[in-house]
Amino acid sequence: MDTALTYARDHFEEFIDELGELLRIPSISTDPAYKHDVQRAAAWLVDHLRGLGVTRVEAVPTEGHPIVLAEHIVDEDRPTVLVYGHYDVQPPDPLALWTSPPFEPVRKNGALYGRGTCDDKGQLFMHLKALEAYLKTNGQPPINLKFLFEGEEESGSKHLPHFIETYKDRLAANVVLISDTALFAPGVPSITYGLRGLAYVEVVLTGPDRDLHSGVYGGAVENPVNALARLIAGLHDANYRVTIPGFYDDVRALTDEERATFQQLPFDEQEWMASVGVEALYAEKGYTVWEAVTARPTLDCNGIWGGYQGKGAKTVLPASAGVKISMRLVPDQDPDDIAEKTRHYFEAHTPPTMTLDFRNLHGGKPVLVNTHSPAMQAASEAMTGVYDQKPFLVRGGGSIPIVADFKEILGLDTILMGFGLDSDAIHSPNEHFGLDRFQEGIQSIIRFMDQYAGTT
Repeated sequence: MDTALTYARDHFEEFIDELGELLRIPSISTDPAYKHDVQRAAAWLVDHLRGLGVTRVEAVPTEGHPIVLAEHIVDEDRPTVLVYGHYDVQPPDPLALWTSPPFEPVRKNGALYGRGTCDDKGQLFMHLKALEAYLKTNGQPPINLKFLFEGEEESGSKHLPHFIETYKDRLAANVVLISDTALFAPGVPSITYGLRGLAYVEVVLTGPDRDLHSGVYGGAVENPVNALARLIAGLHDANYRVTIPGFYDDVRALTDEERATFQQLPFDEQEWMASVGVEALYAEKGYTVWEAVTARPTLDCNGIWGGYQGKGAKTVLPASAGVKISMRLVPDQDPDDIAEKTRHYFEAHTPPTMTLDFRNLHGGKPVLVNTHSPAMQAASEAMTGVYDQKPFLVRGGGSIPIVADFKEILGLDTILMGFGLDSDAIHSPNEHFGLDRFQEGIQSIIRFMDQYAGTT
């Protein structure tokens, strides 16, 4: 392990340059105009894996974007880790807010700036460089490795569950390892053991068959914007709890141990408020801010529309109004069940003057992993070796639906060992990844391989 760690430190500048090549490919999976670029990114990864000496590599076509599948088997008696990541990225809009071109990576302020630097090309690449460090020094890594890199994570991973089911035998492993999450804070290591799920729906209320003059018809024809606003306002009570009947029926309560652990986190409430530019908190009564944003279910309107949106005045009574709603879920909530309960809420409250169009767009299940497993202990020891302190165990407020699929289809737990920060501006202009964390991630993964090899 020591020679691999030294190799990674000595070749770190080369690693940054190589990552820059991948970052320059605008692999935007949500926009069909970039289909060729997504394929180019997959091909680049295939070539790079083969160049490292990985024994079996291919880009498997799907009905959407290709999935890169690779494996490097050292000894069938050694543990096998399945590494997951995604090489597609979010659109860079709005371009005017970038301080440098999104697909021309730039080093500044100790970080690498560009779309995908943190989410997830930079974090994915750490695993390849950790493997390289072993291949170039020890000849082989101490464990077997399999890689699954998809190109549709940012557009819903539509084809991935079927792919995992189809390639179940080839994906057999002891554990999944993902670096697509964040550290608790700069210099504060953490491992995520829980993720919230997601139910995402769209609601449209329609009244008249066309936009109407508000002076001629207002007062006799109900306004869909007004009606929808009333329904949305009724989704929370005075304690910021969701009012949808049955919404909390299956929520697994936080344990005393979890709440005690959360209290130990170096969380500065005032600093957190300042970081997002708010002067007051809005958290469910009875829960801390950290509990509310990571371990309690939520409901948020993500976008709302209806009527005239242009400059100046246009006095219309809109024909329709709509809203997109995301609900973050916790164990043991089911996204389809929550979507149906949300449908029932809107059906029960839609006025007789309106028609309702309700769409369940997509969802993902929440996840908790075993914090006492050998792989989790290996990850903890690995990060301790890099940061000189034991990592905190935390729950993440976001969703990675594929983690639940790995559990359901392959029967595998996932180790979420990420090195981003919430301040890295993923999905936003000026996304960046601290080069110190890029190096710490590589070092931690090298140590994880060594630690996990000793569990058999």
